Amino acid sequence: MSAIGPIPSVEANGAKIPLVGLGTWELRGRTCARIVEQALRLGYRHIDTAEMYGNEREVGDGLRASGVKRGEVFVTTKIWPDHYTPRELERAARDCLVRLRLSEVDLLLLHWPNSRVPLAETIGALCKVKRDGLARHIGVSNFTLALIDDARAAASEPLVCDQVECHVFLDQWKLIAGCRKQGMAVVAYSPLARGDMRRDPVLARVGAAHGKTPAQICLRFLVQQDIVVIPRTSKLERLSENAALFDFTLSDAEMREIATLGSRDGRLIDWAYSGRMKWD
Repeated sequence: MSAIGPIPSVEANGAKIPLVGLGTWELRGRTCARIVEQALRLGYRHIDTAEMYGNEREVGDGLRASGVKRGEVFVTTKIWPDHYTPRELERAARDCLVRLRLSEVDLLLLHWPNSRVPLAETIGALCKVKRDGLARHIGVSNFTLALIDDARAAASEPLVCDQVECHVFLDQWKLIAGCRKQGMAVVAYSPLARGDMRRDPVLARVGAAHGKTPAQICLRFLVQQDIVVIPRTSKLERLSENAALFDFTLSDAEMREIATLGSRDGRLIDWAYSGRMKWD
């Protein structure tokens, strides 16, 4: 594995978020700590975890083992919807910091909407957590544009992103445009569509033209639109590949062709917490 070059960032409502990060969903134990450590040693500066992932302690261990200064790493975690009442949310945020062994996170998100708790109360508590210094920035995840509007109306602090499923096979243009209008970043989880891109002939052909893999074409398609990507991998050899995205550019024609792969039916993840939400 070779070290990667500097990774550009996207600015959103005061936050500066590295365009490529490491997703840690399903990483556990020593594997998680080792992947986080190695990613940071290679040059990653953005690590994404969540209360629900059950690996915040290992993410913190990997961060410390890497030797990279804390101030150089953008750490995101997410609060699970069971903890959205104001008192529960503040306690959950503090518990996240205890497990990470950090005094603050760079970005704290609401993981999924929860219609059982008034959104204004949850957003108020999230803003208070920021004011209390537990998080430098706050945002949401898996929110529709309508819910973002409601959240922004209740917020006394800026919301910097919506973290959502986003990949070449899912048409998210409406959400992306809406977030941009509000100055919010889009952070793409599952940006590799759980490996589905390996079988696509368009991605294979475009990749061959650039000497890149289909996975790299998928990721480049997103970062070229200033969409943050957080691919997960448990394989050390994939870390360099997933970040080697800034030494080539897709042409306008290639971008248009890849965009035709997306559809409204391309969603892979739709948990019960989304309730009766109508996706954009």
